Amino acid sequence: MTKRKFGLGLSLILAAGTMLAACGSEEDTSTGETGGGESTEEASDFSVAMVTDVGGVDDKSFNQSAWEGIQQFGEENGLEKGDGGFDYLQSASDADYNTNLNNLIRRDFDVVFGIGFLMEGAVAEIAEQQPEAQIAIIDAVVDAPNVASVLFKEQEGAFLAGVAAALMTETNKIGFVGGMEIPVIERFEAGFLEGVATVDDSIEVDVQYTGAFDKAELGKTTANRMYSAGADIIFHAAGGTGNGVFTEAKERKEADPEANIWVIGVDADQYDEGQTGDANVTLTSVLKRVDTAVINISEQAMAGEFPGGETITYGLSDDGVGLADSRGAIPEDKMAQIEEYKQQVIDGDITVPETVE
Repeated sequence: MTKRKFGLGLSLILAAGTMLAACGSEEDTSTGETGGGESTEEASDFSVAMVTDVGGVDDKSFNQSAWEGIQQFGEENGLEKGDGGFDYLQSASDADYNTNLNNLIRRDFDVVFGIGFLMEGAVAEIAEQQPEAQIAIIDAVVDAPNVASVLFKEQEGAFLAGVAAALMTETNKIGFVGGMEIPVIERFEAGFLEGVATVDDSIEVDVQYTGAFDKAELGKTTANRMYSAGADIIFHAAGGTGNGVFTEAKERKEADPEANIWVIGVDADQYDEGQTGDANVTLTSVLKRVDTAVINISEQAMAGEFPGGETITYGLSDDGVGLADSRGAIPEDKMAQIEEYKQQVIDGDITVPETVE
């Protein structure tokens, strides 16, 4: 079950008022091009869009998962890309957040998503300036009646990744590469460390933060140091910076096909990122179903039940986080052990910390 907070009544009033205003306005405030072609009645009645953080829409991770969710929602409801359907704007820097949010609101999208913790300040500011807009933010809480806040129990998915890494390491040295030191990434770190320690607290985990989500070169140099120091598995929670971790691992695998070199991906199934020739360096990935959250919020808004003022949290118990299929990289007996730990978390027998203790 998802956990909801704040007042539903006020959010329903705002949602209904916003939808009526969107349908009844005679003023054309659209600034972008339409998707073209024929549209269904639903397409003319509802639209949804998102603003990426600096990682970009094709980051193979967080933003991409959100965009895939919006595309799926659009396709399932007869919408087309562009005004009156579904769309996105990409942020080159944090200075773009406010501008992009305002742009989509002026283009009359019924729901606008801000993707990522870094957009918290911009969403809070725009929500106050545009009280009739329906805005949703992923990975942060904005206490406003017209904002739906979505959180994930990243620590629970990362815990399973830590278990997997501890069961699979041959050197008893593992790495964690984080992007920026913000609460969401710290939850990944805390869960991962807890999972490793639960299996074997003698295993060494090297934790390094790069300070960026869009610097693949920093991910590569950090991974180089970790692998050179003996780590054989690295879990990254660094967005586009993590692409550099994959690059380093693949280069080492190409140089020595017998090397026990692995990467654990994040947010989406990053199996394809690990492919190098006939080998693949992706052990598994921590799934964070941003796509599911985006679809759920959009469906509620389209039904006139936008959860403004609420915080919705997804965890292992409702498949909001989890591990991707390892495609045989993790043996069946070890997968069985991971499943046992997963059930203990779901049952409440194991409580995974949100912060590093």
